[in-house]
Amino acid sequence: MAKHPREIMDQLCGHFGFSKLPFTLSPNTQFFVNLKTHKECFNTLVFALGTGEGFVKVTGEVGTGKTVLCRKLLNQLSGDEYVTAYIPNPAMPPEVLRRALARELKVPDVDVLDHYQLIEAINDQLISVAKLGKRTILVIDEAQSLPEDTLEEVRLLSNLETEQQKLIQMVLFGQPELNTLLAQDRFRQLRQRLAYASSLDSLDFEDLEQYVTQRVHVAGYNGGKLFDYPALRLLHKGTSGTPRVINVVAQKALLVAFSQGENGVTKHHVKKALDDTEGLPARKSFWQRLFRAKVA
Repeated sequence: MAKHPREIMDQLCGHFGFSKLPFTLSPNTQFFVNLKTHKECFNTLVFALGTGEGFVKVTGEVGTGKTVLCRKLLNQLSGDEYVTAYIPNPAMPPEVLRRALARELKVPDVDVLDHYQLIEAINDQLISVAKLGKRTILVIDEAQSLPEDTLEEVRLLSNLETEQQKLIQMVLFGQPELNTLLAQDRFRQLRQRLAYASSLDSLDFEDLEQYVTQRVHVAGYNGGKLFDYPALRLLHKGTSGTPRVINVVAQKALLVAFSQGENGVTKHHVKKALDDTEGLPARKSFWQRLFRAKVA
């Protein structure tokens, strides 16, 4: 009888001494690794929000860790100083975004208010928050998906202010397509309000080594090097240093090593995992590399 996936996962964890799988795709902030690019970006976010003015933009390619950074930021802002509103899927019309923001801010009777009443209610709620000595932060993930009219609505919402301060500050997380969207002439006012911008890059080899090592130890591993040096080198080359792809391939490599009864991950295991993973840059076969060498 075939084993249940949960049983296989439990056996794999027991084999390597994990309390949980180290390379899942969910944006779990317990596994946040303070890498150079992520640390710089997070510090920029914290400083920018401390100023209380302007938009903040964070961009990065697919799988570079924007969502986990976004979750870490929200956790950081969960104290008494801030009130946060989080929009994870902003591909919505302006009216829907307004109501989503109102719900996040706990505005009462959201569904029965018309457009003008809703704006007034949001403004009143923001003023109430400010009177308590708190600041309101709107965090929008996947911001490259914002329809143009909805992005304009975000800009208009940022106009809500008193004589002394802005009532709401915006943080936009998005893929590089967000830069293309903002480059349009109609958003020149919003671009002028971008007080800070940061980007997440893929990992270099040293960062990848730290990333893999820290994640397996957070998962409960207490031994020596679980991934040997050649395995890490191939993992970096095969994934181009993209954290999400690293997770996919590293998890498969662990499964290969476990199925072969090995206590560590080698280059052979990573190669098997890469061969089983779709969407990676095409890797030349042995014959292609040989032919290219002979021509050169």
